[in-house]
Parts: sequence; structure tokens; C-alpha cells
Amino acid sequence: MQYMTAFQILLLFAIIGLLLRRQSTTGQPEVKKKAGQKIILDSCALIDGRIIAITEAGFGAEELIVPEFIVHELQLLADGHDAHKRERARFGLDVVQQLQSNEQLTVILDTTRFDDIQHTDDKLVALAKKLNARLYTTDFNLNKVAAVTGVQVLNVNELAQSLRPEALPGETKQIKLLQKGQGREQAVGYLDDGTMVVVDKARTLIGKSVTVVVERMHQTVAGKMVFAHLQKPLKSKD
Repeated sequence: MQYMTAFQILLLFAIIGLLLRRQSTTGQPEVKKKAGQKIILDSCALIDGRIIAITEAGFGAEELIVPEFIVHELQLLADGHDAHKRERARFGLDVVQQLQSNEQLTVILDTTRFDDIQHTDDKLVALAKKLNARLYTTDFNLNKVAAVTGVQVLNVNELAQSLRPEALPGETKQIKLLQKGQGREQAVGYLDDGTMVVVDKARTLIGKSVTVVVERMHQTVAGKMVFAHLQKPLKSKD
């Protein structure tokens, strides 16, 4: 009786599998594919230029969208009388060309017109909503407007702030020394964010919590490293 029950269960699974395969042949996918990530670049983002380094490092979206009205805006500035704005606008146009020349990127020049919308910021928000895309900008006001309207914004300045070093030269840090360093008298500890701290002349203090003074930061592809020395206690005056 138990054997028959097991057989019936296997038969049921087989029937379900056939039904699912039949359903998949009707042209109705079982799981909907998510749309690729799209990022719209405004004039500030192009003039800033850091989008090139970000994309070359592999952090770009599947599609970078440059609105045609943004290109026109840069062209007007590039032909203007203000020398400073002219140079910045020309640099922004060069950034567009560099992005387009990157074979690893998909750069789309969007020709959508918003004749009923006057301000560029409002056009960018409308385009982001239409394409279900995010905005990449360094413009503070656009950032606020987009946030109010529910459009997600990528601000490279906020990114840079979040990636700033946790330890600057001359700062003091309290760490626990956990192991030997590669140098003869070095010991190693870690900051709260996991950054390795190499402390000179501290090997005899392994296992203890010490106060160190940051000397310098060293950035590698594997992460950040801090080099420091022990803080010397102040000598008491007689």
C-alpha cells in the first residue's frame, strides 16, 4: 500500500511537469523578465565627467540615456559668449562621445520632445517616469524635485561622500591589535568598517586595545589599508 502511494505521488509530479511544459509552449513565460536598468544623464552629469570612470569600472547601467534636449542645451552653451561655460559645455559633449565610443556600453540618444513642458528639470523628471529610469545628476535642486515626484536619483557627490576615507592622516583611532603584520615589528587591527590598520612597532601589544595615529591611507583593488603608529602618552610635567 505504501508503494502504491509513493507511485501515485510520482505520477502526480509527472503530470504537473507535463502541464507546465505545455503552458510554456503557448508563448506565456513562466517568469517575467525584469527590465534592464536605465540611467538618464543631465548636463551637470556630463559636464562633471566622472560617469566615464564609473562606467569603465563596471558600475554603469545597462542603458545610458542622453536626452536630445540636453545635447541641445550643451550646444547652446558651447556656442555662447561665456568662456567658462563654453569650455565646460564642450567637455560635456566630449563626454557623450567618449561614452558612445565605449563598446561595453549602450548609449541611447533619446529624441522625446516635451513641448508642453518649459523647464529642463521638469522634462528630465517626465522622461524618467516615461522610461522607468533613474536620473544621474550633480544638481542639488533637480535631486530634490525628483525625490518629491518619486524618481530615483543617483548623485555622484553623495557617492563620493559615502566612499570617503574613514581615517584621515593625523586622526587617532582606538583599535584592538589582533595579529602580526608583515613587517618585523608590525601588528594589525581593524576599524569598525573592516579596514585593516597596520601599526608600526606594536607587535608586543598584540591582544591589547591601543590608541593609534593615522599616518596615511593606501587604496588597493582589494580595499583600503591604514598605516599608523602608536600614540605616545603625554609626559606629565613636574
